[in-house]
Amino acid sequence: MRKITHLRSRALLNNITFDIIRCVTDNQYRVPKVKQLLFCIALVFLAPLAQAENIQYVSDQLVITLRTGQGSAYQIIRTLPSGTKLDVLETTDTGYARVRTTDGTEGWIRSQYLSPEPIARMRLEAAQARLEKLKTENLSLREEVQKLRKQRRELDKEVKQLQASLKKAETELARLNEVAAKPILLDKENRELQQQNISLEKKLQMMAQENQVLKDRSQREWFIAGAGVLFGGMLLGLIIPKIRWRKKSSW
Repeated sequence: MRKITHLRSRALLNNITFDIIRCVTDNQYRVPKVKQLLFCIALVFLAPLAQAENIQYVSDQLVITLRTGQGSAYQIIRTLPSGTKLDVLETTDTGYARVRTTDGTEGWIRSQYLSPEPIARMRLEAAQARLEKLKTENLSLREEVQKLRKQRRELDKEVKQLQASLKKAETELARLNEVAAKPILLDKENRELQQQNISLEKKLQMMAQENQVLKDRSQREWFIAGAGVLFGGMLLGLIIPKIRWRKKSSW
């Protein structure tokens, strides 16, 4: 359609140009005639622009008829809007197909209106529905991530608390082990002291025995010494008078 309009515009422009040249060559130049020609030229150039501003598109909102037979002469059962889901029962070489709707209604339609895929509007709606579903899932996932992050922070806090409690318990256990080890050490020291006491008692007994022996020996020695002194005194008591008597006799 645009090509035909363009060819017509070019033909009109050529005719106008030819008229201008003829006016000039024939010395029939007149201002009103030139104005008319210029106005026609402006219309030729502005017509495509006006048509371009009125561009429209074929709507996909089609309504087809479901008939009792193959052809427009048959009775219309119902109308089917574009995007209606149909079950194709059979097709013919005449360009018709026998179909069944979701509610069980059967009839004939033109095969050219059938497509193995949903129409663009339905695909767009499905894509938008999937997009909304993905947005909802994304929002749910974000909320789940936030929840998991919160749980992680709480777990980290609990881990730190447990670590502090464990460290405190280890310190207390070390103290208890130290306290528990003291009685064992004291018992060991007590046994060692008992052994030392027994050894000292044995040494004391031995020393007491030795002391007794020395005491007995000292007593014997004193007795012997006393007896010796006594015997010596008695002996001197007997000898000294005799020595004096002899001296007197010699005088």
